[in-house]
Amino acid sequence: MTGLMVLLAATTMAFAAFTSAFVVRRGISNDWVAMPLPRIVWANTAGLLLSSLLLELARRSLKTGRRTAFNRYWTAGTVLGALFLLGQAFAWRELYAAGIFVATNPSSSFFYLLTAAHGLHILGGLTALVYVDVQALRLRLGPGKRTAVDVSAMFWHFVDGLWLFLMALFLVWG
Repeated sequence: MTGLMVLLAATTMAFAAFTSAFVVRRGISNDWVAMPLPRIVWANTAGLLLSSLLLELARRSLKTGRRTAFNRYWTAGTVLGALFLLGQAFAWRELYAAGIFVATNPSSSFFYLLTAAHGLHILGGLTALVYVDVQALRLRLGPGKRTAVDVSAMFWHFVDGLWLFLMALFLVWG
């Protein structure tokens, strides 16, 4: 758990620095143009939240010995996480089609930066989710591996919360 705490602290500090830069740049800017959020980010947000719910249902199923339910919930949550990344690629494509690029204005630059950084954290989380999923489906999820379940789920919930924070940031200050 100590490693997870260090990772969460480092991630929090990185996004706090990005947020500080965002707020300061927005405050001193006369070239800031609020960027419309791609429509797909709402579906992405719903999918990400549902993935967290499914992972939590999976954890609870495992604790009560319902391994089949665990496998079903965990796999579904993992697939939704992968779909989130695919959806983010579609969001960037939608922005590209609308002529909104990284260098269009500071708002778009921060959107791309923050969503890319978040996407990298999602990719790391997905790696852990897939590892647990493969172990569970191969019936290798004994008591020693259950820590991996808890740590993976906690990290996933953290990046979901981080996404909600970013959405609020884009909506309020965007």
